Amino acid sequence: MLGEIFWNTSPYVTLAIVVVGTWWRYRYDKFGWTTRSSQLYESRLLRIGSPMFHFGILVVIAGHVIGLLIPESWTAAIGLSEHAYHVQAVALGTIAGISTLTGAALLIYRRRTRGPVFMATTINDKIMYVVLVLAIVLGLYATALGSGVVGEAYNYRESVSVWFRSIWVLQPRGDLMAEAPLYYQLHVLIALVLFALWPFSRLVHAFSAPIGYLFRPYIVYRSREVAAKDELVGSHPRRRGW
Repeated sequence: MLGEIFWNTSPYVTLAIVVVGTWWRYRYDKFGWTTRSSQLYESRLLRIGSPMFHFGILVVIAGHVIGLLIPESWTAAIGLSEHAYHVQAVALGTIAGISTLTGAALLIYRRRTRGPVFMATTINDKIMYVVLVLAIVLGLYATALGSGVVGEAYNYRESVSVWFRSIWVLQPRGDLMAEAPLYYQLHVLIALVLFALWPFSRLVHAFSAPIGYLFRPYIVYRSREVAAKDELVGSHPRRRGW
């Protein structure tokens, strides 16, 4: 009973923290809305670890969107069997998860072993890295166990996914999450903690991804005309001297 109540309410508490925390961060720390780049201190490991982490996490996010938001009946309707779905999910998810974890490990190693980078690391950064790595590790663990690679297979799309969708229609099914295996519960719990920390860490920069840059209008650059002697340029005459 308590478990059901927890899974019914905790997502809304987390969502409230994300919304209010993000507003507060933007309102009172607008100029700190960045990752506080440390590229000037060290760039070699950053060039390796950052792409591995970011490209990996994009695939992980895409996999979660498909697995949690798209009902099992929809994929079956287009001819994708449950077995085929889980095979590609496990294959792509494992590769993306390992890439993300390796990239995060390199970034943490860089931040810990490079003096100037370590000095620029805040307490919030350290907590965020611990929770982030824990979420990735538990995600890989849940993928291995839930897919049947290790132990008995478990179809999370009949429970965890249904619970996740029920949150957004304001009819939470906490009973489904309460009956899910412990490793799925731990993975989701750590994810909720991570989202609660999001507005107060460097992860907030993800909300400022330059998506609009992809759709910006075409810009024509023209060279400035060289004015002749004693001719005005714009609205100001060219003056001699200093």
